[in-house]
Parts: sequence; C-alpha cells; structure tokens
Amino acid sequence: MKLDGSISAVVTGGASGLGEGTARALAAQGVKVAIFDMQADKGEAVAADIGGVFCSVDVTDDASVAAGFEKARAAHGQERFCVNCAGIATGMKTVSRKKDTGEIKAHDMAQFERTVRVNLFGTYRVLSQSAAGMVTLDRMDDGERGVIINTASVAAQDGQIGQAAYAASKGGVYAMTLPIARDLAQEGVRINTILPGIMWTPMMAGMDQKIQDALAAMIPFPSRLGTPADYASLALELVRNVYINGECIRLDGAIRLAPR
Repeated sequence: MKLDGSISAVVTGGASGLGEGTARALAAQGVKVAIFDMQADKGEAVAADIGGVFCSVDVTDDASVAAGFEKARAAHGQERFCVNCAGIATGMKTVSRKKDTGEIKAHDMAQFERTVRVNLFGTYRVLSQSAAGMVTLDRMDDGERGVIINTASVAAQDGQIGQAAYAASKGGVYAMTLPIARDLAQEGVRINTILPGIMWTPMMAGMDQKIQDALAAMIPFPSRLGTPADYASLALELVRNVYINGECIRLDGAIRLAPR
C-alpha cells in the first residue's frame, strides 16, 4: 500500500509513546491520521501538530470505539490502515508474600482482568470494527483493501517474573494474528503484529538514568533502548509491503528476557 494523502489511518494510543511516533511518521508521509486515546490534552496537541483529528476513545467500551470511528471517518473517510498501540503494563506475581508479615496473597484478579480487557479485548474490539469498515472499500491495484497492525510484546514469548497478566494479554494478541489474517485473506485485508522489546516510552523516561543505562546494556545490538521511531519505521514497512501477512515480528535488538 502506498502511503500518501489518499490514505487515512487510525492509531490507538496515539497521544504518546509508540503510537505518537507512528502517528507522526504517517502524517509526514501525507497520511490523514486519527488518534484514539484517553489522554485528551496530549492527544489534541499531537493531532493539532500533525493536522490530524483526536478522538477520545476507551478501547474497553464498544460504544466509545464506535463513536471514535464515526468521528474519524466523518473527518477523513474510511481508514485503510489501523495500528493498535493502546495498552497498559502491569506487574504482580501469581503468589506473593508481604515482607513484614509473611502474609501470602494470590494475584489480584481485578488487575489481571483489566490487563486482558485493555491489551487483548481492546485490541480485538478496535481491529474488528476497523476491518468491518475496510471490507466495504474498493480494492486497490494490488487487490488490497486495508492493513491492520497490532502491538504485542516480547513478553508474549519470554515473560518475566510478575508478568503473568501482561504476558497473557500480549500472548493473546500474538496468537490471534494468524487466525485473523486467514479470516480476512479473501477480503484483501492484511494483519501483522509487532513485538517490541525494551522501548523508550514515557514510563521509561520516569526511571533513573542508571536503570535506563542498565537496561540498554542488556540488549545485544544495538545496545540502546528501542524508540518510537524504530517502531514507526517497521509499522510503515509492514503497510508498504503487501507480501507480509499474518506475521509476528520481534523488534528487540536480539534480547531474550531473563526471568527477572
């Protein structure tokens, strides 16, 4: 798919981090971008900066997602590209002990369920509504109608201690990629998933520099944190290359996560 002013895109989590980097990279190619996010101030600012539109969207709610697509399509027409970056990171052991009392506690199921609702259900909710719109479009010269990119994590394959909920949610995104690609193949809609490693995000920026340096040193090459620009570069290539479909690609500098 050629990226230019004839294409519109939806980016969830586009107000910051990997989503913002992708939204900016798309806009630089002339693509009309709609940002789905709950951070209104940041989202509005990014949208204004790139000439896009901001839609206040909660990916855990059907009506909110539908309203977001209605607003985005009213502004830019039916999107041909959708990238899902919205997500949350959580950490808790399956069983933990309080240091002071030795009290044993099982994983908080409300936290587990919320992690899956946002990262897995939210991703599927958005992509399914986007795909339903894409299949109404005329096919392009190569027979394609649209492209979907999801964001999982290397934790989907080598989750660390305390990442049961997060790894489960991202593992679901990883596992559903091929079945969805098969579902949509006859419709001319492709889907791929990116598995980022240790990335520089707003959450990472709040950590002490020594911690950031230690994390970077763990990465074989290049020995630095991944950036939103690294993610965006891969996302754009996945849009352009029509032969990449149903694939899950690690973006991690060859790191494999240790247990902790």
